[in-house]
Order: sequence, then structure tokens, then C-alpha cells
Amino acid sequence: MVVAEVLILLDTNVVLYYLGNRLTSTLPIGKYLVSVITEMELLSYPSMSESEELIVRDFLDKITVVGLNNKIKELAIAFRKNYKLKLPDAIVAATAKSLNANLLTNDLKLTRITEINTQSVSIS
Repeated sequence: MVVAEVLILLDTNVVLYYLGNRLTSTLPIGKYLVSVITEMELLSYPSMSESEELIVRDFLDKITVVGLNNKIKELAIAFRKNYKLKLPDAIVAATAKSLNANLLTNDLKLTRITEINTQSVSIS
């Protein structure tokens, strides 16, 4: 019997905690992914130094970045309407739902979405 690998989508805040060594415990075991929205958010900080950008790009090279498709777009529209989310948050949530992935996030708005499994992380 083959055991399915657990998919874990990392929200932007969790990636920042991870890269900043702020997590107080290890992340759960599974296959890690990020939304293309997280990739864009991570790389668009105006005050990011070149060395910080290299660290972020190195991280992104080692993880699966999930792009947009019609299923994610439709789910994002529904989540935005039903939960009054900002568009980036709706896309991240929709990505988790479309992949049946657990969403690691410390964003309280996202933890209220009943259609997805969320888990928060402890930080220092």
C-alpha cells in the first residue's frame, strides 16, 4: 500500500519566519509548496538587500511554486466573496484547497476558512 505524501502549502508569513530563523519548532513532515502569490510577495519587498534576495531565491529554487489555473481562480473568487479576503489571501487559500494541501499560516483571516485545513506555527 502506498501512503500519499502530505502536501503543505506555506503562507508568506511562515516562509518569512522560516528564513528569519524565528520558528520555535520544526515544520511538519510533508511536501512543501508555495503559491505564486507568495513568490511574488517574497521578492517584492522594496527594502530587501541583494543578499536577502539571494536567500529568498535560493529557497524558492528548492520548493515547488504553484501557479494559477482555472480551478484556483474560481475558488479564489468564491473565497474572496464569502470571506471578504484580500485577493492575495484568497489565491493562497484557493491554492491550498485545489491541492487538498494543509495551509501553514499565522494569518487569522485564513484560519477561519472552513473549507481548508490550516495550522499555525509557533514563533519567537
